[in-house]
Amino acid sequence: MVRVIHYVLLIVCAVAIYLSCEWFVNAVEWLGQRLNVGKMAVGTILAAFGTALPESVVTLVAVTTGATPEARNIGVGAAMGGPLALSTIAYGVTGFVLLLKRRRHESAVREETGTTPARPAGQALGDEKDMRRLAKDQKWFLPIFVVKVALGLVAFAYKPVLGLLFFTAYAVYFWREIRAEDQGDGEHEELEPLKLQRGAASPATWAVVVQTLATLAVIFLASQLFVRQLDAIGPMLGLPSEVTALLLSPVATELPEVMNAVIWVRQGKTKLALANISGAMMIQATVPSGLGLLFTTWKFDGALIWAGLITIAAIVYLLLSMRAHRLTAGRLTAAAGFYGVFALGLVPILG
Repeated sequence: MVRVIHYVLLIVCAVAIYLSCEWFVNAVEWLGQRLNVGKMAVGTILAAFGTALPESVVTLVAVTTGATPEARNIGVGAAMGGPLALSTIAYGVTGFVLLLKRRRHESAVREETGTTPARPAGQALGDEKDMRRLAKDQKWFLPIFVVKVALGLVAFAYKPVLGLLFFTAYAVYFWREIRAEDQGDGEHEELEPLKLQRGAASPATWAVVVQTLATLAVIFLASQLFVRQLDAIGPMLGLPSEVTALLLSPVATELPEVMNAVIWVRQGKTKLALANISGAMMIQATVPSGLGLLFTTWKFDGALIWAGLITIAAIVYLLLSMRAHRLTAGRLTAAAGFYGVFALGLVPILG
């Protein structure tokens, strides 16, 4: 009976996160309009900051209040697991949803006209300017993440002070995104009515703020409960606690970002979906890392080093695809394969 309760709660939490994310993306688009920020900054800054903030708070609590070094190092694992899940699972799921959406469109056209619409071979997810925009975020992320991993391999007296540099790096990125000229193409100029005030053509600012904060609170609570169910279900399935912590928990903590991306793709706002993921990756590469450097030894074991290497490999793969203007839905889906490689590599490391 106890086992069934855990599975039921897992499903309930997943549904709650998805529904809350629908309300959240609806509110955050209106919030971006109210704050007069660029359309892409809605994804890279507002949505990413909102969904990544609860995870950063969890890391802060772990590294500052942990009673033992092992407890504090939970925050280090979270700081490495987040970027790994985003660069593989989040991008992979986004690509898969894009493929499904295209196939459903083709099926609908086939039923209506009796012919199969032409499918351009290897159609990229945007033009050359879009690819440069996406690649720019990865170029910010990659060197920061490489330094982050390198610091986990060495020990020296003033290493904690370097944590401040990671906060500075995100502040610069934040400022750049907020001040950047709008690079959207009008794909979401017509905003859906605010769900809290469906009858208002232009909702009240207080309603936008209330819906944003309320949905973030639900996302945070449901995500934490989701992770706890995974922690309980893992041993039931015979999985070691290390596997649950390194393999399943990162996916669970990044579930809001994945849900946001799925919702925006479903609404035809692919660029916002990709911007949300890349923006969340920048937060995960800097804020939790800065906290970890300040309050822990920031020393990596074999599993964390492996996670770092796989994340770097996934980003290099995506960056090369973007720079060649060949990032397609299929290639984006293939990014999830790197997480499979990570899982296979954990077997000898933890064995």
